[in-house]
Amino acid sequence: MKLETIALNNLRRRKSRLVFLVSGLLIGVATVVTLVSLATSLTEDVQHKMENYGANILITPQSDDLSLSYGGITLGGVSVDPQEIRQADIALIETIPNQRNIAIVAPKVLGALDVRGQRVMIMGVDPEKEFILKKWWSVNGRPLSADHDMVAGETLARKLGLTLGEQVEIAGEAFTLTGILAATGSQDDQILVVALPSLQRLLGKEGRVSLVEVAALCSDCPVDDMVMQISQVLPGANVSAIQQVVKTRMHALEQFRNFSLAIAAVVLLIGALVVFVTMMGSVNERTREIGIFRALGFRRAHIMRLILFESSLVSLVAGALGFLVGMGATQLILPLMTEEHRALHWDFRLGLGSIFLALIVGTAASFYPALKASRLDPTEALRAL
Repeated sequence: MKLETIALNNLRRRKSRLVFLVSGLLIGVATVVTLVSLATSLTEDVQHKMENYGANILITPQSDDLSLSYGGITLGGVSVDPQEIRQADIALIETIPNQRNIAIVAPKVLGALDVRGQRVMIMGVDPEKEFILKKWWSVNGRPLSADHDMVAGETLARKLGLTLGEQVEIAGEAFTLTGILAATGSQDDQILVVALPSLQRLLGKEGRVSLVEVAALCSDCPVDDMVMQISQVLPGANVSAIQQVVKTRMHALEQFRNFSLAIAAVVLLIGALVVFVTMMGSVNERTREIGIFRALGFRRAHIMRLILFESSLVSLVAGALGFLVGMGATQLILPLMTEEHRALHWDFRLGLGSIFLALIVGTAASFYPALKASRLDPTEALRAL
């Protein structure tokens, strides 16, 4: 009779122990799968939100000595004309090696023009990108949707006496105030926002922008590399990272992963102890059976193979079931932990990893019981008969 057949028959005879062994290891593997898949899904969710919540890389022209400022660039009232970035060059940002980490590229043009007898800073933006990038902007009314729409900061609107729906003449063109930005406590309260092409036309800066904000969360590379890569494709611009924001984001994600892995390791250790105790109990109960095998000529290696084969079968089943249970638990828990119902990605590499992990843990936990069984004296079995 083959050792494999003996192992299978033994597992069939002791169904309660088989269930207990599978359950102990299954819980450990399922917990690991749940925490790892949750960590992955939540990390993607956090990355998605943070990538679309403000910029962490700023691209500005090589200019200084200007009096008005916005987003790191300074502007003068009349006499100073800063350098600009060619709008056509912005597309080069999408060609860098780490372009997959870039979520939004938001160009802007800035200028100071007279509005109702006062010098006002005006910002031209791409509405489809800017109002996604600036999620903290709360607009009373509606954002920009047409070429001659305009949004004003709350402080500036009050200062100029602007009301929603009112038309305002700027450099000979009429703009309609469609929205007022709620107070943010920043320089956004003091600006007018119009469509990028409109302001470029008013300022005579077609095809040029004043600065570019980039929202990017580099999850698998240093953000400094991205800054260097953008600098290489835009050699005439200053590229800088808002390091504090980036490092805070990355630290939070790393801490979450580490916590999940620590919890998973503890639960997996408990599962290994369950396997160890159960296999030791099985060896003690089968002393006579193992002794008879030794008396019939089974070598120590055969006994070890018998015990380890049993534990490997149990581990294989526990690993496969643990993956399915873990993914099912993640499917139930994920909607409770995210605002958006993100689809769960079934990563079968994680499935193979869970089976491999279960085999390692189960086999390692069974090694000493198998070694003990192989060292049993066959005379013990003969005395028990």
